Amino acid sequence: MKRKLPVWSVVLAVSVLASGFWLVAAQAPSSAPAKPATPPQAAAPARPGTPAGQSAASWRGSQVRGLSQRAEMYYESAWGVGDFHVKVAESGELIRFNYRVLDPAKAATLNDKKFEPELDDAQARIKLSIPQMEKVGKLRQQSTPKAGMVYWMAFANPTLQVKRGHRVDVVIGGFRATNLVVE
Repeated sequence: MKRKLPVWSVVLAVSVLASGFWLVAAQAPSSAPAKPATPPQAAAPARPGTPAGQSAASWRGSQVRGLSQRAEMYYESAWGVGDFHVKVAESGELIRFNYRVLDPAKAATLNDKKFEPELDDAQARIKLSIPQMEKVGKLRQQSTPKAGMVYWMAFANPTLQVKRGHRVDVVIGGFRATNLVVE
């Protein structure tokens, strides 16, 4: 008996793939201002001459995404990847993980077919996996990595438990990116 896929699942798969190709082709940073994931702990002392309500330190760099500068250097040197982004896609049904390859030899583990990626959310107490679509296959890129390219994978979030602002870990074989903020 041949089983038909619901139309929405085919549309979902095609839109995810199309947005992935668009993201790789564009490779331009978003013009929308980034919102910090957590409010500042304490207000920075104002410098003389700065208007009231503005802090002296305005750039937070990697702290917005939850990674320290030291963590970014570790992922670049040990795994050959950087510029991680975890985003909610398709009305929360998918969680998309993007990363930029800096060293293809070191980053080969992340695109290896034999490793099953998973996304762990301790706050929601859930582990997400990559769905297998009947006609499309796994919602991840598994080609040989190339330097400078952005790669992605999408995790199924059918219960909508993983939400914006949650801190998640992405595990692929021996690779583990921790404390990433879902945008």
